[in-house]
Amino acid sequence: MTTREQWTSKLGFILASAGSAIGLGAIWKFPNVVATSGGGAFFIIFLLFTLGIGLPLLLAEFAIGRSTGRGAVSAYQDIAPRSKWHWIGYLGIGTCFLLLSYYSVVGGWIVLYVGRGIVGGLLASGRDYDALFAETVANPWYAVAAQFVFMLITIAVVARGIKGGIERASRILMPGLFVLFLVLIIRSLTLPGMGEGLRYFLQPDFSKLTGQAVLYALGQSFFCLSVGVSVMVTYSSYLSRQESLVKSSVSVVGLNVLTSLMAGLAIFPAIFALGMKPQEGPGLLFGTLPALFEQLPFGGLFIVLFLALFLFAALTSAFSMLEILVSGLSNNDQQRSRMSWLFGILIFIVGIPPALSFGVWSDARIFGLSLFDAADFAVTNVLMPVGALLIALFVGYRFPRQRLYEEFANEAAWWRKGLALYIILLRYVIPVVIAIVFLHVLGLLQL
Repeated sequence: MTTREQWTSKLGFILASAGSAIGLGAIWKFPNVVATSGGGAFFIIFLLFTLGIGLPLLLAEFAIGRSTGRGAVSAYQDIAPRSKWHWIGYLGIGTCFLLLSYYSVVGGWIVLYVGRGIVGGLLASGRDYDALFAETVANPWYAVAAQFVFMLITIAVVARGIKGGIERASRILMPGLFVLFLVLIIRSLTLPGMGEGLRYFLQPDFSKLTGQAVLYALGQSFFCLSVGVSVMVTYSSYLSRQESLVKSSVSVVGLNVLTSLMAGLAIFPAIFALGMKPQEGPGLLFGTLPALFEQLPFGGLFIVLFLALFLFAALTSAFSMLEILVSGLSNNDQQRSRMSWLFGILIFIVGIPPALSFGVWSDARIFGLSLFDAADFAVTNVLMPVGALLIALFVGYRFPRQRLYEEFANEAAWWRKGLALYIILLRYVIPVVIAIVFLHVLGLLQL
């Protein structure tokens, strides 16, 4: 019988799990939503929901994975044999396959810009950076080749395994991400006039805290932690039984929240200090930030650092998406390298249409959405909430109580006493919250 790999330490597991959760959305979207939805007021609501909704879901996936020591599909089969619950694993695998197919497109854009920044061909006085971005992503050769490079990096790391691949890379990329953030925050907070941007980001403004903003906080509380797709089931299956699931979960949540906060501190003070308009998403990364760094001393260096930061975040998330496929659909670790290349190449091929949807296939539409946006909508608004709902119900109703208690036997006494409340959360509260968010984003419920 083949011995399953394990993380070499709790730190390696936490860094890899946090890297999976800390994706591009936490850096380029979340800070601007905070700023435009009440600042500190929104942040407080988000923290409450993250602790009350996201953390319990993360713990549920950790318990499933560590209890079985198996991949996404076989973990559910082990706990609930001769049932249909293992389809949650297949749902997670399919979701990650689709997600990585278009996520790698964005990763490819970043690879392109990092290359341009290194050779000095990115920043130029008077350049229209929005037009440059539109021209870049519309070029089919650039878009597809860069996506391929991003997937090659992802495949190469995952093929090397948990210890030699994902954990080793995460131990370098995650500390590097925070070091780069600190450098950029210090630079941003030393600019004249940065105070207005700081107030814009963090000052509580309850007048802007709308029902829509609260719903976004609810959704973000579990989306930002990579829950709902069984990625954390897979990662925790490599975790030693001596490690604390509660402490590990709290560490992952803390690092994710800290990253979102640091992103805002790095971006908004500088934007306001230089009199620029805040944006989110691609407009922020490929339009606003190059224009921002062009005005700063050593701007060429800082733009490369910032792009490297985004690339680190994108890669650590991509590792986990490919890992769930490799772990869930291969029989043993000897198949890892072959399966990594097989699934990685398939994902690249499926990702070609979204990569071309900004250029030669821009007229192709699904329900009025581009191929890229349609895939994003399906994952974010349908597949992930359905997965999170099913996992909450699985642990709340189907996971044997004694087996669940054994997973938390080494935790603090207060936590063991609170397990009954935890089960209530999973059975009744979290499913209702997820259902509300799910129905609202589909336009079936107005609040």
